[in-house]
Amino acid sequence: MPPLPPLLGTRRAPTDPSGDTAPDHSGPIDGGFDGTFDDMFDGTFDDAELRTARAAFTQGRRQAARSLLRHTGDDWDRRGHRLTVLAREPYAVAWARDWLHAEPGSADAAALYALARVQRALRGKEDPDRAREACATAAALAPADPTPWLGLLQLARTLGPEREALGTFAELRRRHPEHHHAHHLLLARLAERPSGGRAAEDHEVYDLAELAAAEAPADSPLAVLPVVAYAERYRVLAATGLAPADPAASGHWSGPRARRILRACFDWWLEWEHDEHPRRHIDLNHLAFALSCAGRPAEAAALFRRIGRHATPAPWSYVHRDPRAAFRTARARALGH
Repeated sequence: MPPLPPLLGTRRAPTDPSGDTAPDHSGPIDGGFDGTFDDMFDGTFDDAELRTARAAFTQGRRQAARSLLRHTGDDWDRRGHRLTVLAREPYAVAWARDWLHAEPGSADAAALYALARVQRALRGKEDPDRAREACATAAALAPADPTPWLGLLQLARTLGPEREALGTFAELRRRHPEHHHAHHLLLARLAERPSGGRAAEDHEVYDLAELAAAEAPADSPLAVLPVVAYAERYRVLAATGLAPADPAASGHWSGPRARRILRACFDWWLEWEHDEHPRRHIDLNHLAFALSCAGRPAEAAALFRRIGRHATPAPWSYVHRDPRAAFRTARARALGH
C-alpha cells in the first residue's frame, strides 16, 4: 500500500479533546436567506463576480471571465474554485479554445481549457489522456499555478490509480500547501481504502485529516477536514452495505473520536469562521450534515442559518439520497420548522 503523502509544517495544535463549546464570536448568522431555494446547488455560492462572468461566458463573451481571472491573481483557492465553476459549463471547451486562439500564450485560457476537458472526461465525454495533456500544457505556461494540477487530481481521484492521486497531490501541495479542494479530493480517495481490520474509528483517512488540520494555520478552513473525512468514510461504508443508508441511524458520529472531532470543529468555526473563503459553504454543509446526523440540532441550526440558500450536493447526496430533500429535512428539523 503506498504511503500517505508527507504533510509538512507544525503551525496548528492538534485537535483539542477537551470539548467545552467556545463562546459564539461569529456575529449574525441569518445568511440573508429569504426562504427560497431557487438557486440551490449553484456552485458560484455568493461570488457575484463569478456569477456575472459565467453569465457573460454563456453568451460567448469572454472579457468578464478574462478580467475576473486576472484580478483573482495568485489567490489559489479562489482561482481553482472560479475556474472549476466556469469549466463545468456545457460549452466551456469551445469557449476556452476560441480564447486560446485569440491569446495563444494566455495561462488563464489554457487553465480553463484544461479544466473544461477534465470535466468532460469525468462525464465520460472526453479521452482522459487528452485532458491530462491539456493540463500539462497549462502547467507549463504557469509553473507556480496549482490549478492545472487540480485538474489532474480530479482525474486521478476518479479515473487513476491511487499512486497517481498521491503523486499529483504532492505536486499540487508543493505549490499551495493549504489547497482546500485538493485536500477534499485526496480524502475522498483515501476514504475508499480498505480498513485492513482496524477498528471503525482507526481508519487512516481520519489520521491524515487530523494531521492536515493540525499542520494548517490556525485560521485555515482545513480545520474542518476531520469532519469531511468522516462524511467520506460514511459514503464508502454505506455504499458497500457496511453502514445503514440513513446516516442519522448509522451511529457513525457517535464514537468518542467522532464526538471529539465534532466538538473541536464546531468550536473552531465559532471562533475562526471567516466569510471570504470561496469554498466555505462546502465546509458549512459538512458541519451541518455531521451535527444533524449526530443529533445536535441546536448547533446544526447555527450552521443552517449561516448556509442560507447555499446548499451543496455533497454530503447530502450520500448515499444515493435526494440531496434537496435531505438538506431541507435536516434544516427543518434543526430549526424546528
